[in-house]
Amino acid sequence: MTAADPTRTDTEPAPAADRPARGARRSLALALLLGAAGAGLALLASGRTWARGTAVLAQGELPRTVTGTDVTGVPGALAVVGLAALVAVFAVRRTGRVVVAGLLALSGLGIAAAAALGYSDTSALREKAADAVGLSDAGVHHVTHTVWPWVAVAGGLLLLLAGVLALVYGRAWPAMSGRYERTPGGGRGPRRAPAAPDLERPEEIWKSLDRGEDPTR
Repeated sequence: MTAADPTRTDTEPAPAADRPARGARRSLALALLLGAAGAGLALLASGRTWARGTAVLAQGELPRTVTGTDVTGVPGALAVVGLAALVAVFAVRRTGRVVVAGLLALSGLGIAAAAALGYSDTSALREKAADAVGLSDAGVHHVTHTVWPWVAVAGGLLLLLAGVLALVYGRAWPAMSGRYERTPGGGRGPRRAPAAPDLERPEEIWKSLDRGEDPTR
């Protein structure tokens, strides 16, 4: 018979039993980090300049620029949806969590696709050139694109990864406490009984008598 390990106490959990909990905490922290960073990048990139060009006038050339919001409003809108889904993951359980995690992943995929397609889209730039020139068929020249559409793509991919993590590991993540949830009948849970009065304090005894309670009970 082997001797017990003197350095180990009975209250210490076995290392193998703690691995699933630690894995769940790590995946949760990683999903939160990826989701918040992805939504932040998508929102930031949407407000930056995506393309530049020049509209040709009789007097010369007029520089024009367009932001991500001018090109497409999809990345910014889906970034807000992704943030809401990231928070909602902890408010639901079981099937609801799977559905919300799928919405999170789809939001990231939509951001990446819309930003990639918007990189080469010059329709918004041509529209600004037409407004400057006053002609509906005005052309735009010397078009250049910035890196911000690809920043939005990166943000979308980070949100997508967060959604995949939620789909794979979300069942092991904790949920919001149900202490404030209503009972199935629609009413609130049972109220706690009032604390017994301190018989050594006269004011507590008088308060009990005012409420019609027997302080000696």
